[in-house]
Amino acid sequence: MVGKIWIPDTFFRNSRKSDAHWITTPNRLLRIWNDGRVLYTLRLTINAECYLQLHNFPMDEHSCPLEFSSYGYPKNEIEYKWKKPSVEVADPKYWRLYQFAFVGLRNSTEISHTISGDYVIMTIFFHLSRRMGYFTIQTYIPCILTVVLSWVSFWINKDAVPARTSLGITTVLTMTTLSTIARKSLPKVSYVTAMDLFVSVCFIFVFAALMEYGALHYFTSNKNGKATRDRNKASKLPVLQCVPFQLMSSGLQPGTTLIPMNSITLPPGEDDSGCQCLEGKDCTSFFCCFEDCRTGSWREGRIHIRIAKIDSYSRIFFPTAFVLFNLVYWVGYLYL
Repeated sequence: MVGKIWIPDTFFRNSRKSDAHWITTPNRLLRIWNDGRVLYTLRLTINAECYLQLHNFPMDEHSCPLEFSSYGYPKNEIEYKWKKPSVEVADPKYWRLYQFAFVGLRNSTEISHTISGDYVIMTIFFHLSRRMGYFTIQTYIPCILTVVLSWVSFWINKDAVPARTSLGITTVLTMTTLSTIARKSLPKVSYVTAMDLFVSVCFIFVFAALMEYGALHYFTSNKNGKATRDRNKASKLPVLQCVPFQLMSSGLQPGTTLIPMNSITLPPGEDDSGCQCLEGKDCTSFFCCFEDCRTGSWREGRIHIRIAKIDSYSRIFFPTAFVLFNLVYWVGYLYL
């Protein structure tokens, strides 16, 4: 009977591959009523296209369409209509979507204007939301723990060069591996996704922690070497000593820089290298990163940073900045 009656030439416009089920017999159903109504159903498996916008991956939501219409009959010859305003589907709890959660669906009808005529297009939209459990376990938590691990170096003595260097290099290599693994689970897109942003910022934090120790070691080693050379030179001079400006300000003119004296006691915390930042010395940079530069009018409008305390600053700056980034990141992608 199926071969003797007329059947609409329905096709799925966005399908890539479609299969009809013929085991053990053709999965078809035909009913004919006395008033001329005909019910015809056919079991199909369809792989359809769905263009995904992955800017918010893995917190993205998608609306995947399934379009069908007549292939050769225009609107004036055949017209498709929904039997009910809304489309019914099977119980969602039987849907086996491991990476997506089924949110709902809707249906629509539109007219496609072509050279051969106007065709009725029926569309069903499947609304899906990606599940984050896999990516949280595989990417987000390891990245956060790696960043926190890099902060351990701030509590290690700056003289322990092998320990701090190995810790910094290990965390950088770990972040590189995590970044590579994260990209493997994502289609090769040319734009930056939410996961790319998070992994990149974590990599910057880890790399910055390693560079912080490099800068600390460089400046402290240079200062110690310079202080040793200055002490060696001072030991060869019989009576000449350098006096900081704060000791001369009460009895000398501001332009005075050096005074030869036989003996003088420097205030606590000052050494003989204090004369290098007396009044009149030019400090060209906005930041002064040397322990000797503590006094003088040049300091007005400039910030004094003590290199020896960079670790103390980093213990506060790095965690605070990372917490603020996570706050902005998760609120922006989940709620905005």
